[in-house]
Amino acid sequence: MCGVPYNPEPVRKDDRVDREPLCPDRLRRMLLAPAGPLARLEVVDRTGSTNDDVLAGLREDHDAWPTGSVLLADHQTDGHGRAGRTWVSTPRTSLTGTFVVRTSGDGQGPGGLGWLPLVVGLGVVRALRAHEVAAWLKWPNDVLVVVPGAAVLDGWADLRKVAGILVQATPDRSAVAVGVGLNVTQQAAELPVPTATSLALVGGPTDREALLVTVATELAQVLGRWCAADANLPDEVCGMCTTLGRRVQATLPGGATLVGQALRLADDACLVIADETTEHRIHAGDVVHTVQPPA
Repeated sequence: MCGVPYNPEPVRKDDRVDREPLCPDRLRRMLLAPAGPLARLEVVDRTGSTNDDVLAGLREDHDAWPTGSVLLADHQTDGHGRAGRTWVSTPRTSLTGTFVVRTSGDGQGPGGLGWLPLVVGLGVVRALRAHEVAAWLKWPNDVLVVVPGAAVLDGWADLRKVAGILVQATPDRSAVAVGVGLNVTQQAAELPVPTATSLALVGGPTDREALLVTVATELAQVLGRWCAADANLPDEVCGMCTTLGRRVQATLPGGATLVGQALRLADDACLVIADETTEHRIHAGDVVHTVQPPA
């Protein structure tokens, strides 16, 4: 049992949220089947990357990590972002973990693996909206929140990044490690860039365990639908994707840039951008929103 009592309301001292560790026993009681949606839940105090740990675990014992398995870390010291970037956070301020999805090895789901970061993002958006946080998807793998009254930043307006997603498949694509990092109690000085925020800074919920229950429940629902190739998921993703309808600038992997209107997501989840002469299908790249979408 954990040595700290569970208090569903965060205790504040000097405008900071007390940072208690996650309690594995309590979380298992709430989240493991049959009470909850998970098949396995492991919680560690500190690790380099939960994605790395899960992928290593799948190599050692593939059957030990079924769909619905989750590895959480109170502190991730070498988390991975997209395009080889690193991801770090102050200990006990975030929800950082990896969810496991077992596949048939053929990239199952509507449109294949390309949709998976967006589908997971949809689950996170729904979880935050259940807590009355105005959240949106940004292509290809970010979750943004509205920050009323925030300074308008070029390419961001009043939106800031609160969560990121990284999907990594095993070599045979029979399993996928879905990394999620959600900023919860960071103060402004603890954020790495001015385009980031935390739930605490936007007046959102700061109880990490309560948030985890909602996030895990929503992710189990959308991931189950993805595995079942639910044809309605792409439309639901597009409905929450704030990138669509905006004028954007995309920096492509080779360094070239493309400016145009983000029109739609293609069948494989690539972003279709129209410039003055043609439509371009973008499978990877950094996208900046340059103007607000039309009303």
